[in-house]
Amino acid sequence: MAWNEPGDNSNKNDQDPWGGRRGGGRQGPPDLDEAFRKLQDSLNGIFGKPKRGSGTGGGGGKGGSLGLFGIGLGILAVLWLYNAIYVVDEQEQAVILRFGKYYETVGPGLNIYFPPIDKKFQENVTRERAYSKQGQMLTEDENIVEVPLTVQYKVSNLQDFVLNVEQPEVSLQHATESALRHVAGSTTMDQILTEGREQMATEVRERLQRFMDTYKTGIAVTQVNIQSAAAPREVQEAFDDVIRAREDEQREKNQAEAYANGVVPEARGQAQRIIEEANGYRDEVVSRAQGEADRFTKLAGEYHKAPEVTRQRLYLDTMQDVLSQSSKVLVTGQQGQNNLIYLPLDKMMDGRGSATPSSTPGTTSSAQDIGSRVANDLQQRDMRTRESR
Repeated sequence: MAWNEPGDNSNKNDQDPWGGRRGGGRQGPPDLDEAFRKLQDSLNGIFGKPKRGSGTGGGGGKGGSLGLFGIGLGILAVLWLYNAIYVVDEQEQAVILRFGKYYETVGPGLNIYFPPIDKKFQENVTRERAYSKQGQMLTEDENIVEVPLTVQYKVSNLQDFVLNVEQPEVSLQHATESALRHVAGSTTMDQILTEGREQMATEVRERLQRFMDTYKTGIAVTQVNIQSAAAPREVQEAFDDVIRAREDEQREKNQAEAYANGVVPEARGQAQRIIEEANGYRDEVVSRAQGEADRFTKLAGEYHKAPEVTRQRLYLDTMQDVLSQSSKVLVTGQQGQNNLIYLPLDKMMDGRGSATPSSTPGTTSSAQDIGSRVANDLQQRDMRTRESR
């Protein structure tokens, strides 16, 4: 039955809500007022105040206050030691300031410093960090172009990174914008949009590193990457037309160069062939003229030795040359006679060619044979005429 149920309340004053009797053997939870009072007495003992209800000559309060003070000091010492001992990884370094002045740079390992007189700055000095930026730049030819870029950097000198500049990475961002505007302002829009991005990135990195060295920020710029630059969206279509026109122009130039590379060597070859033919013809004419001159000189010598024979031989050679170029020959008889001999040389040559099909007679050689026979007949007739006289 609950202690406050109606009914038999004769033992109500002897029960408590925790099931124990006052003054009995089972004790309930401690009284909160008494616990607060003991805590207040302990604090009063620590600060030198006497306990409530105790005389001035009691020594137990002083010993308790000293114990609590020692425990507090121990806890503070543990907390300080936990905060003072630190570990520096292989990729990190730590800068220690003592009384606000640079003291040392700590490498990897287990270390300790003494706060609050010391102050520690610990950073990763090997990790590559990146910073991206995109903005509209004015080019050298007074065009606006959007240039996105990414800057990769790392901490090269932790002491300079911590002490020289209050916010070195913010300074890096401002210096990046300045370097980019300077390089873009000295570059034409065509170079930025096409093949000039790599050269532009190199110039931005060099200029940005000079800024960082001048400011002594302790930052090393490792790479600057410029993505595909583009014109503002408002004029993008016009820029696309310009790029297509430039590509068409380059294609036409390439086709013209290919055509020139094919035509020019051929023309040079033809010109060289004509020159060689002319040189050959010149040598042929000169050689023939020299041969004719030598022949005439030798013929003149033979004519002085035997004029009659030489004249006859020249006559026969001339007739042979003339008759070899003609397909028909007409031969007349003596004076006063109307005999006319017709020699169809073309028919005679055709008949001779059909009679000897195995051979390949030439027109010139056959005409020469016929001319020789006609010349011999004329010579014989001339001789008979002279004998008859």
